[in-house]
Amino acid sequence: MSSEQTFIAIKSRGFKLVAIKLANPSEELLREHYFDLQEKPFFPGLLSYMRSGPVLATVWEGKDVVKQGRAILGATNPLQSAPGTIRGDYAIDVGRNVAHGSDSVESAQKEIALWFKKEELVQYTPALHAWIYE
Repeated sequence: MSSEQTFIAIKSRGFKLVAIKLANPSEELLREHYFDLQEKPFFPGLLSYMRSGPVLATVWEGKDVVKQGRAILGATNPLQSAPGTIRGDYAIDVGRNVAHGSDSVESAQKEIALWFKKEELVQYTPALHAWIYE
C-alpha cells in the first residue's frame, strides 16, 4: 500500500498532521493501548500482528477529526467498509484491518499520550486554514 495515497485521503479533508512516528511498539505499550480488548480471544493474535513490524503512528487535528477520521477509515470489518475508505480499499480481514482510529476524543487523548511526548506534537497554522475553517 502506498502511504501517500492514505495521507491524501486524510489531507483532503483539511486535517492537519501534527505528529508522526515510525515505531516498533513494545508489548507493554500495546497492552495499555488495547487494554479494553485484553479479554477477547483474538487479543494474542492482535499483539503478535502489531509487533510483527513497524507501526506508523500519527496525530491529526481538525474539526470533528475523531468522527471524520473514523469515517475515512471505514468499518472495523473491512468487508463492511465502503469503497473509497482506507479499509474498504486496502484491507480484507478484520484481524488485519490496516489502521487504528480512536473511537472518542477521550480515547484519542489517552492514545496520543501513550505514543507521543507532548513536545513531539507540532503546533502550526497551515496557509490553507483560512480557506477551510470559519
